Amino acid sequence: MDDSRHLRESVLWALPWLLFQAFPVADLLQVDRPAGLRLLAAVGLVAFTVVYLRVMSDFTVRTTIGWDVVTLVVLGSALAIGFGPSWTGLMIYLCAAAASVLPGRWMWPTVLWATAVASVVIFSQDEWGMFILPVLCPLTAFALRGTRYLIHVNRELQQAREELARHAVAEERLRFARDLHDLLGHSLSLIALKSELAQRLAARDPAGAVAEMADVEAAARRALAEVRDAVSGYRQITCAQALAEARSALGGAGITVRLPERVPSMPGTVDAALGWVVREATTNVLRHSGAATVTVELTEDGVQAVLTVTDDGTGTAERMTVLGSGSGLAGLRERVAAVDGDLRAGPLDGGGYRLQACVPLQPAVAVAR
Repeated sequence: MDDSRHLRESVLWALPWLLFQAFPVADLLQVDRPAGLRLLAAVGLVAFTVVYLRVMSDFTVRTTIGWDVVTLVVLGSALAIGFGPSWTGLMIYLCAAAASVLPGRWMWPTVLWATAVASVVIFSQDEWGMFILPVLCPLTAFALRGTRYLIHVNRELQQAREELARHAVAEERLRFARDLHDLLGHSLSLIALKSELAQRLAARDPAGAVAEMADVEAAARRALAEVRDAVSGYRQITCAQALAEARSALGGAGITVRLPERVPSMPGTVDAALGWVVREATTNVLRHSGAATVTVELTEDGVQAVLTVTDDGTGTAERMTVLGSGSGLAGLRERVAAVDGDLRAGPLDGGGYRLQACVPLQPAVAVAR
């Protein structure tokens, strides 16, 4: 909300309460007073009203004592004491203004002062029918203070919702960037590999080159479909699908692949997480390892599923760099952690590299203590 709109709404909110100024206006018109004194009272009433509207325009915004509130105290007290009980209603406006903009240490003394002035003026004139006015002074302060508190709470809730919305947008951007990296990283690596192989085969084995280019076309179409699905929010990978892609990609690169004979039935989130593990492991082997053999093992015992990808390649330094700070294995670790799993990666003592994911088949249950 901009400042001008806030000002308009605050003033419009305060205007209806000015109807209570009908009492001092009536007193000003009906009571016979010298013209100079009547003019002084009218100017004081107008000045009080202008300052009151100015104070209420800062409703719930200003929280420090200022000259506006001091002016209301001086003008309101002088008019009430000088012109009698009909003017003590100005003390209610003073209490409303104090409760709206002053901190507690200044508000309550101001309210007590306004209540005392109204009480003294009414009792001194024996206007017992107007006894309700001193009572309304603290009640008005309590009501406006509560309103101010509710407005502050609502603003904080609105800010919290906006912050949560911004956080959700940021998280969704990170998720989409990670998904896009994982999708295109694998597919583009496969396309580059198949294209290089087709180029080498073009001279001596045209038929083989055509077959490889057909694989390139299929990989490109599949990548395009996956990107479209990711944008639409419907894309989901499975472990069996990732293993089939790994067989094709690694086999095309001349790498011997050993895959599990069967893929056990697993919950959808676990299946998808392990599928991403297989896909990222395949991409890492193609990019960094120089491996000749890759072995994928998948077991489950009813409690957890364990996927292990082992190769005999090198490129350990590059892989550890990606694991530590890149968006490949680092993003993969986030995926596995999202299903309460654990991801481990590192070189083997005898050479080679191992990537292992352990994922529980049932969500973790918090135990009360």
